[in-house]
Amino acid sequence: MDGCPLLDTIRQPADLRNLEVNRLPALAEEIRRELLRVVSVNGGHLASNLGAVELTIALLRSFDISQDRIVWDTGHQAYTYKLLTGRRELFERLRQDDGCSGFPCREESPYDAFGTGHAGTAISAALGLAAARDRAGRDSRIVAVVGDGALGTGVSLEGLNSIIETTRDFTLVLNDNRMAIAPNVGAISRYLNRIIAGERYNRYKPALRDMLCRIPKIGPGLRRAIHRLEEATKSVLVPGVLFEELGLRYIGPLDGHDLHQLIETLESVRRLRQPIVVHVLTEKGHGYPHAEKQPEIFHGLGSFDVGSGEQRRNQPDERTELSFSKAFGQALCDRLKADPNVVVITAGMCHGTGLRIVREKFPDRLHDVGIAEEHAVVLAAGMAAAGLRPVLAVYATFMQRAFDYVFHDVCLQNLPVVFCLDRAGIVSDGPTHHGIHDLGFWRTMPNLTVVQPADGPELQSMLGLLLGHDTPGIIRYPRGNAAPLPVTQRAELKFGRAEVLRDGKDLAIWGLGREAAMALSVADDLAAQHNLQATVVNPRFVLPFDAELLQRQLRDGLPVVVLENHCVEGGFASLVKEVAAGHGPTRVLSLGWPRQVIPWGSEDGLRHKFGLDREQLVSTAVEFVRG
Repeated sequence: MDGCPLLDTIRQPADLRNLEVNRLPALAEEIRRELLRVVSVNGGHLASNLGAVELTIALLRSFDISQDRIVWDTGHQAYTYKLLTGRRELFERLRQDDGCSGFPCREESPYDAFGTGHAGTAISAALGLAAARDRAGRDSRIVAVVGDGALGTGVSLEGLNSIIETTRDFTLVLNDNRMAIAPNVGAISRYLNRIIAGERYNRYKPALRDMLCRIPKIGPGLRRAIHRLEEATKSVLVPGVLFEELGLRYIGPLDGHDLHQLIETLESVRRLRQPIVVHVLTEKGHGYPHAEKQPEIFHGLGSFDVGSGEQRRNQPDERTELSFSKAFGQALCDRLKADPNVVVITAGMCHGTGLRIVREKFPDRLHDVGIAEEHAVVLAAGMAAAGLRPVLAVYATFMQRAFDYVFHDVCLQNLPVVFCLDRAGIVSDGPTHHGIHDLGFWRTMPNLTVVQPADGPELQSMLGLLLGHDTPGIIRYPRGNAAPLPVTQRAELKFGRAEVLRDGKDLAIWGLGREAAMALSVADDLAAQHNLQATVVNPRFVLPFDAELLQRQLRDGLPVVVLENHCVEGGFASLVKEVAAGHGPTRVLSLGWPRQVIPWGSEDGLRHKFGLDREQLVSTAVEFVRG
């Protein structure tokens, strides 16, 4: 933590408020160096945080965080906030085992007013805090900071519509890092906004309106004329009319990297008591050229070299080996070539889901709807109803937001939509992003096929299989290595059938998805170290489940061990136990994640902590088999 003399002096937000204003730009540069240093080692969300440095300093300088509350939407723009609110040392272990969360976390700090990891929640959550404040008669300020496309989510728009019905004292800071609006405003707009944003203008406008009304005969007409002139001028030059129509006072756009302007405006805003939108323009990756040029790549990444910007090749999915995301993108391109009816939808996750190659080769057949999972599902349903074959790619954790639409709009109508759920398993970002809770929901839905590939080639085969069926289907797969399983001969993919990878006489290990690779490794150790021969099964299908194979193994008296990268309650292991329960006394051991909040950290660290690494799985299996 060398080389940051100003940052070293800030242990709590009050220390920032005591720092001379002319030293704040130097503090911003120190923070950027610290962000680059820590994220380059631990990985994390970089570009969005580099863009929010000055905005965060201005917020903490202008608002009294000991009583005011700031709610960060999505949360991956809050690293600077963590550094300035007493978590400097903890930030050293960002996203590491027992280290700092990558998102706001109420358990981590009293300054985190609300935990956020998914986009769109800040306005509604902050409104809840404001309603509680109003009810208690307190004088604190509530600020929602919305950025990175989160304003386009359905829940954000619902929250916007509800602000004036909930409170008369609310501040929404729109962190607009897309920069598309900057050329449309220019010098005249900046001039108008300096006037409109002025505290005196906002404070005395109601008094002026009342004074005009008292002028006999001409007063009301003059007031209406001035109001029409103001609104007409703003509608041409200021992109805030929508907010004004919703009852919110619009201020901006402001230069999000001009600390003087930000602080001056936010200090004025804090003294106002009305619903306000402060529109701030920031640049993703600001101050780091590699992130400025490639903000999508530097949005979220693993460790990298600061000088070159090159990611370090220290993760299995970053080597020459195939990753599931890459295998999916390649397979999808093959299907797009073969079938003109195949179309692709994603919800703001083009890079993360492996669709960059699709965007390059088939741009007219890729629909990125932004952070709007519910809309994406119904859009896919409409396309399917019209005869197209939509494939929707999104992270498993974000797909949870659209469960009802999968049921109501896809499954009830039996429409052939294929959902491809990346990151279906544990990830380093923590509980808001673990894809380990969804199988219990999918299992209840009619007409739905759910498959889980063990490697990249199998994913490609499953995509072709589901696109060939006139029913809805889901493909789940984790982040990481999708290299072919170390098996010389593979069984043909058949609908509803599991695959036996190895035969053994002492127990059967069912490893769902990539856990089939772990099952093979455990079987190797059981044979070498304990003289136990295991049958290894790659289930392939969750729905429909291959009950026939399981029943045959149970009749043969084999103890069954189930491995899954999912919660064992409600997951694949629960399904196995339900089938096994109809066959008298049986021995089934479920090994997966417990039904509790699984923290952030490395996958290896989490597996070790919860007894799911290779060594502990071997010991557990031996104890189970030998009783």
